[in-house]
Amino acid sequence: MLKTHPVFPGERQGVILSTRRIGYSKTPREGSTIRYNRRQEELRQNVLAWAVLGLLLAILAAVIHLLYHQEFADADIPNDCFAVAAATGETAVPKLVCLTFDDGPSPNTQPILEILAQEKVPATFFVCAQDINREYLPLVRTIAQQGHQVAMHSATHRYAKIYQSPDAFWQDIKTLRQALEPYISLDTLTWLRFPGGSTNTVSHKYGGSSIMKELKAQTEEKGWHWIDWNVCGEDATAAHPDADGILRNIQEDARDLSTCVVLLHDTKATGQTVQALPQIIGWFREEGYTFCTVEQLAELQTTGE
Repeated sequence: MLKTHPVFPGERQGVILSTRRIGYSKTPREGSTIRYNRRQEELRQNVLAWAVLGLLLAILAAVIHLLYHQEFADADIPNDCFAVAAATGETAVPKLVCLTFDDGPSPNTQPILEILAQEKVPATFFVCAQDINREYLPLVRTIAQQGHQVAMHSATHRYAKIYQSPDAFWQDIKTLRQALEPYISLDTLTWLRFPGGSTNTVSHKYGGSSIMKELKAQTEEKGWHWIDWNVCGEDATAAHPDADGILRNIQEDARDLSTCVVLLHDTKATGQTVQALPQIIGWFREEGYTFCTVEQLAELQTTGE
C-alpha cells in the first residue's frame, strides 16, 4: 500500500515562509501570543487533515469490499467453496459435498429450489426431457438463474433404447439438448450422468459388455465430463423410504468421506426428498462440509493437483 504524507495548509517543501511585516514591531508578550495562536491554528489544521485522510481511507476500504464481492452479486447462491479452499490454504482439502438431483424437472423441483435458495446452497440437476417432464422444462431456466448447475441425464431414460448402441445413446442426448435449448445455452451443458451410472450392467443386455467403456471414452473425446455418485439417498428405490430413512441412508454412505456426491431425485414421486432436504443440508453443515456444484468440485480438484 502506498503511504501518503498529508500536506497541511501553509506547508511548502523546501521553502521557508516569512510572516514578518516591514514597519511592524512586536513586543515580547505579543510575539508569544502570536506564536501560541499560530500553534493552535496548526494543531486544528492537522486534526482536520487527519480526519479527512481517515474518511478517505474508510471510503477506499468500502470500495475494495464491494469490488471483492461483486462476482457473486448476480447469483442467488453464494459461490463460497472457492473461498473456503483459499482460506484453508493451497494444500488443505476442505470437506465438500455436491447435492445432485436426477430425472427432473417435476412438480417437486420448485419446492426444492425454494429450500436451496433459503439455505443458500448450490446444487446440480441432471435433467430429462421425457413426456412427463416437458411441462416443467421451463424450470431449467430458473435452475440456472438461481446459480445452480444444469447437466444432462437422458431424453427418454429408457435403458432398452438408449443402450442399444453408442449411436442410440448420443441420439438420445441430442434430443435432450434440443429440448433444453429454449431455456439454457447449450455451451454450458458439458456434464452428464449416465442413467444407472457408468458401471451399470443392465446396459450390457442391450449394447454388449463394452458399451459403457465406449460411452465414457466418447464423452471425453467430445470434451465433456461424466460423473457418478458415492452417496445415495435411495429415494427412488422400491423401498420408498420416508424423509428420516433418506437422511439415514445418506449419513451411512457419507461416513468418513471428505468428498460426497449425493444422489437424490426431483421426480413427481419423490416428495419425501423435499421433506428430507432441510435435514440433509443441516447434517452436512454440522459435519463441516461446504456445498458446491459438480463443476465447481472438478475445478477445485484440478486446482489442488
